[in-house]
Amino acid sequence: MKKITLVTTLLFSTFIFSQQKLDEVKVKNNNRGLQKSLSTTVNTTTVSSKELLKAACCNLAESFETNPSIDVNFSDALTGTKQIKMLGLTSPYLLIAEENIPMVRGASQVYGLSFVPGTWVESIQITKGAGSVVNGYESISGQINTELIKPLKDIPFFLNAYGDSGNRYELNTHFNRKLGKHWASSLFIHGNTRVGKNDMNNDGFLDNPLGKQINVTNRWQYTNAEKGWVSFFNVKYLNDRKQSGQVDFDPNKHRGTTTFWGSEINTERLDFSSKTGYVFKGMPYQSMGWQNAFSYHNQESYFGLRTYHIKQQSAYSNFIFNSIIQNTRNKFSTGLNYTLDRYTEWVNATDFSRIDNSIGTFFEYTFDNGKTFSYIIGGRVDYHNRLGIFMTPRLHVRYNPWDLGVFRFSIGRGKRAANIFAENQQYFGSSRQFVIQNSGGKLYGLDPEIAWNYGVSFTQKFRLFNKNSEVTLDVYRTDFQNQVVVDVMQNAQQVLFYNLQGRSYANSVQLDFNIEPIHRLNIRNSYKYYDLATDFQSGRFQRPLQARHRFFSNVAYETATTDKNRLWKMDVTYNWLGAQQLPNTQNNPISEQLGAKSPAFSLVNAQITRVFSPTFEMYLGGENVLNYRQQRAVLGTDNPFGNYFDATIVYAPVFGRMLYAGLRYKIK
Repeated sequence: MKKITLVTTLLFSTFIFSQQKLDEVKVKNNNRGLQKSLSTTVNTTTVSSKELLKAACCNLAESFETNPSIDVNFSDALTGTKQIKMLGLTSPYLLIAEENIPMVRGASQVYGLSFVPGTWVESIQITKGAGSVVNGYESISGQINTELIKPLKDIPFFLNAYGDSGNRYELNTHFNRKLGKHWASSLFIHGNTRVGKNDMNNDGFLDNPLGKQINVTNRWQYTNAEKGWVSFFNVKYLNDRKQSGQVDFDPNKHRGTTTFWGSEINTERLDFSSKTGYVFKGMPYQSMGWQNAFSYHNQESYFGLRTYHIKQQSAYSNFIFNSIIQNTRNKFSTGLNYTLDRYTEWVNATDFSRIDNSIGTFFEYTFDNGKTFSYIIGGRVDYHNRLGIFMTPRLHVRYNPWDLGVFRFSIGRGKRAANIFAENQQYFGSSRQFVIQNSGGKLYGLDPEIAWNYGVSFTQKFRLFNKNSEVTLDVYRTDFQNQVVVDVMQNAQQVLFYNLQGRSYANSVQLDFNIEPIHRLNIRNSYKYYDLATDFQSGRFQRPLQARHRFFSNVAYETATTDKNRLWKMDVTYNWLGAQQLPNTQNNPISEQLGAKSPAFSLVNAQITRVFSPTFEMYLGGENVLNYRQQRAVLGTDNPFGNYFDATIVYAPVFGRMLYAGLRYKIK
């Protein structure tokens, strides 16, 4: 078993975030939910499965509630979709991967994170800054990589049942079986539904959508330690349905009419992925890997009288070779990758279908003296049928000036094609007209987005009152050379899309202080300052719906018992958000206007877990315990088919206090 684990680590540590894999091992050894290593070159935080149990982590979008590096917001007042941000920028500027294969992109950009159940996740690696060039050129503000539970390590059976006061119910089951000496297989089955209608603010609209989801994954793992081979094969199927809108809306009666406003978003998705790695015999430092992924994503949706349909068929292939130059202080990765995306996209009766394809090669060199200094310098050259030929340089540097302290620096360039409708679907939940100011570009008439990201980070671990403590300061800046500006500051009846004319930047400062004042009591505190500004056509404004100041605190405690398998776990998370710039509504009638800024507010989430045995535990918790709600989340509710309807200006929770309970059962 030790040989198998070693081979698996060697092979897939090279698929990206190679040093972060070592970081993941440290998480297990230290038994902490979040871990920052002093020896990794890139600025990465590893989130273990233990951390995901601290909250109602029903899916990946909800798994960052106790992590200060990620901001979680609601995208609108209708779909209940949680949107994540890093360094103040939304998820399209992140490279989001599953086992180092790009996952949430294109048509799945808005809802894709909700398609990964939290119980499937083994760990998450969160990297600030431009990241590695191995898996692509699109990342700008950071990278998030999710590792699923490995069949070889999984237990024979796992059950998780969940229910909450919002009438949402979930069931997760994992089945695992070892098949001979080299094979193991896991079957993950997830189902969720929300059947009750809730309208806590009495505006006539559902606070959360009705819906149901069936999600099935079959994973296979082959490992032959003696011959140096390891492979993973995944097959996934998803069917997700959502209904939102007015409480009295019945899709069988009212779809396509103006009796009641309603929306349905139906998504079907099929994925196949594989990873095969080989470690050369007698040369554990030399390996090669081949990643492949094929996906079919079909979303059919309507919002009132508007329709939006998008189908994406994708193929991805990445070949990686890893070795050394003279000695293991000097390592390199090189390879080729290819991506094909076929989009069939309709906005009402307008066809925006297209085919995108790209091929690229990369080289990444790593120097590590094994003690105090390391750097990773990488670059790639890509040809894209719409973006042309371009280069992507990246650099990461680490320096340990003294014990338990580390400085990091990074700089990198990113380039991406903006899918303006798929990434901004929330605006379909309004009467705004979509206006594209064509500049002659090859993507909806627009040019690609290009940005440089650079930043510094310092972490110091120390003993305070003879207790483990840690302080981290991150300072990052993103400068856009070009950006597809999504303008809701000029006119409340329009959302404009145009190329940047002027400057757009995002400055981020984050200060973390973590301490363990007594054994088993961990306290995390974080203050974040954002300065995000864009030159809109009507002037320079702070980026809408982004708090300039945020404060985060998480307190976690486990009871001390003589029997480690019978204990209590308690967790409380506090978030304070400062004022946010709101989209312009001044050309609406006075009754349909909002102010220029939102008020500051606080949110509290809490959970308590009782562990009865190694195989059984129950948990009880609450979200938005203080019951704070945005009093007016939907404009134009009296006439949702009129000119002033808008459900997109959401800066706080729409629903109030939500209580939940669940259980976990294992067969080991």
